[in-house]
Amino acid sequence: MKVVFAGTPEFAACALRALHEAGFEIPLVLTQPDRPAGRGMQLQASSVKQYALEHGMEVAQPLSLRMDSKDPQRATEARAAHERLLALDYDVMVVAAYGLILPRSTLHIRPCINIHGSLLPRWRGAAPIHRAIEAGDCETGVTIMGMEEGLDTGPMMLVERVPIADTDTTGSLHDRLAELGGRMIVDALRRMEAGVLEAVPQPADGVTYAAKISKEEAKLDFSLPAELLWRRVRAFNPFPGAHGMVDGVAVKVWNAVLAEGSGAPGAVLAADTQGVVVACGGGALRMTELQKPGGKRLAAPDFLKSFPLSGKIFS
Repeated sequence: MKVVFAGTPEFAACALRALHEAGFEIPLVLTQPDRPAGRGMQLQASSVKQYALEHGMEVAQPLSLRMDSKDPQRATEARAAHERLLALDYDVMVVAAYGLILPRSTLHIRPCINIHGSLLPRWRGAAPIHRAIEAGDCETGVTIMGMEEGLDTGPMMLVERVPIADTDTTGSLHDRLAELGGRMIVDALRRMEAGVLEAVPQPADGVTYAAKISKEEAKLDFSLPAELLWRRVRAFNPFPGAHGMVDGVAVKVWNAVLAEGSGAPGAVLAADTQGVVVACGGGALRMTELQKPGGKRLAAPDFLKSFPLSGKIFS
């Protein structure tokens, strides 16, 4: 089969790598334009683009695929991409965390299959891994689905479940789901080749939406229950990184566990080799890995050597 691939971050690059290593021909890769990144804000190619170029694949980076865009440049690039797809000999488009909306004009050229990091219909949308951890879900998984115009509403082709451990962060869960998604899309396309890939509609019940993560959400509100804050610390690791304010300084919290204790919300109850225990609206949170602005991520004992927290208040 000839596969057009559309994706951008590392989650998608894992799928592209799996398809390439499985021997599928990939005549075109679509990915988002290079973005400024790092302290120097230099333009950086996406993980998908880097892999594609390393392996001699053609790459296109339109700003949009919507030919009706009011922005002339976006509309022009969308028309060029559409014409390229119409002229291209391919069998299916595989989409994984592309980040651009596929309009009807694109969806109707060839079948489009999506790799989605949740157990649909739960967590449709942009941040399914973050939201599953934040909500305290016991499991998640990957759904291979047919694409249609609705947001992650298409029929399901393959589903596999993955347990969420108490130690999982978005980073660790992302890596497991990315590898699983790569294996599953190879399986799905082989079934498609054999004519045995079936699709079933999503259930009408249980629909939830995983809204995009904002940096504003990462500020910890210690009036909330400790269990919720514990889940948010894990959900926002590695992005955007949960944090609390101490004397006007934003202290990032990369890892934490639930702890015993009570007091005024935000009060530091203990700061020792075991971690920094902070009272919450219900229960307490023991922070075990922290970071000050411009510093490195440090285990709590090392962090406290240069940033004492005894008697402090997180606001």
